[in-house]
Amino acid sequence: MPATFYGRCLGRLLLLLLLCTSVSGGSPTDPAMTTQDSNQTEVNSVTKMQAGHESSGPGVATEKLKPAGKENSYNVSAHEILLSGVSGAPLEKNVPVPSPAKVELTCKLDENSNLKNPQVTWKKGNETISHTSKTPNSWTVQLTISESSQLGSYSCILKSEKEVSAVFHLQVPKIEGKEKPVITYEGDRAVMVCKTEYNPKAWTWYMTNGTELVAIDKILPIDKFQIKRQSASVNRLEVLKLSKEDRGVYWCEAAFDLGSAKMRFELRVLSIMAPLKPFVAIVAEVAILVTTIFLYEVYSKRKGKGGEKELDQTERLKSEDNVTRRRK
Repeated sequence: MPATFYGRCLGRLLLLLLLCTSVSGGSPTDPAMTTQDSNQTEVNSVTKMQAGHESSGPGVATEKLKPAGKENSYNVSAHEILLSGVSGAPLEKNVPVPSPAKVELTCKLDENSNLKNPQVTWKKGNETISHTSKTPNSWTVQLTISESSQLGSYSCILKSEKEVSAVFHLQVPKIEGKEKPVITYEGDRAVMVCKTEYNPKAWTWYMTNGTELVAIDKILPIDKFQIKRQSASVNRLEVLKLSKEDRGVYWCEAAFDLGSAKMRFELRVLSIMAPLKPFVAIVAEVAILVTTIFLYEVYSKRKGKGGEKELDQTERLKSEDNVTRRRK
């Protein structure tokens, strides 16, 4: 009985030990493996995050410089030159480009032209470029202008029995202003106005000092120079209490996304006596003329009196001679 009881207990203990071993499956080493796997997972996660940042870094910088879809958001401007087919000097057209844009340039041949089936070449400067679309009588090139180096002269050349060409000048918008010298007087004020068809990002006025351009709004006194922005596209400079030291060359500059444009002004400051000089000269001439006439009249009168005296003496001598003859 006791042997049977102990045998059963031992068998149950062995069975319980086997069950625990099979259920745990090497539990003494598993915690270490689990920790290592966990650490490896964290390392992999950090590596992926770092890799993600590294790969997204240039993408972010690229988006700052050129956002996704920016080209599609560019304004599209189309320009065309109609060619008659008569050879001669190339036809030219200025195309203002103030900011990044898509530009379509088209050379179109007049339907009544005698130039048939011409060979067409597009060039930027001396570099040949391909045109993107054509019809029986027109040839178009599509450009994406995103930086100043892409501005310049684009030409189309049509060759057949004759050669005709056209040139598109892509450039920063020009400034409109008075090209003639600004003439005013000491103590007065001078006004110079710059206009442009497009709205620049900034306006700057300069005064020439020798060979250098000095920004007026940074170093010169406000009570002497006043810059007034009438609108986004119109800017004016007023120079007050003029003196001879203020004369010289002035520049206005309009800054656009693709570059800047300048306009030159020449300021001439005259003295107050300057407008009186012609009047003084006229008065002097009149005085000289009057004096000459007066002197001539005096001289004429004196000469007339002298002649009368000589005539009287002659007649007196004649009468005396006649009396003497009668007495004889």
